[in-house]
Amino acid sequence: MVVNETLKIIKQRRSIRSFKDEQIREEELQAVLEAGLYAPNAGDQAWHFTVVQNRELLDRLNLAAKEAAKQLDIEHLRELANNEEFNCLYGAPTLIIVSGNEHATVPLEADCAAATQNLLLAAESIGLGSCWIFFVLLAFYSPQGSELRKELKIPESYKPYYSAVLGYKKAAVVNVPDRKPNLITRIR
Repeated sequence: MVVNETLKIIKQRRSIRSFKDEQIREEELQAVLEAGLYAPNAGDQAWHFTVVQNRELLDRLNLAAKEAAKQLDIEHLRELANNEEFNCLYGAPTLIIVSGNEHATVPLEADCAAATQNLLLAAESIGLGSCWIFFVLLAFYSPQGSELRKELKIPESYKPYYSAVLGYKKAAVVNVPDRKPNLITRIR
């Protein structure tokens, strides 16, 4: 079996939903962002990363996302939105929003997804916890959505596609669940 550090990190990375209050160090943030910039893309690197580390703004994003989720037809998301204890950012001190230029020549969702995956793997490789977050993006569909876009300085014509939270893990060990069988078909 082939084993190296990259494969080990891929296999051990898990979504972390419990973070220490302490903010991550600037050099750790820069390493994670640089990994995002080196993700595979269609050649035009038409993405933009918005880093939010302001606690008051993180709280407002959480509340705006919950307000938007209350209006959805998806019962599970409405239940989360109505739960006073639920914080869609799980108390993480850092949020990175990955936006893509809607005028790019090729579809951007795959490029932005690859960048987000690189952010997550880089975080794990340096000992940070991370979680890919969909829920917070609902904030941009709330009544405060356009105001939040301006405050976050998301460039014009860029759409927030994905986001991830980062922080120091509260729990040291996260169990790795077994992979489901029969998910690969080989034709030789």
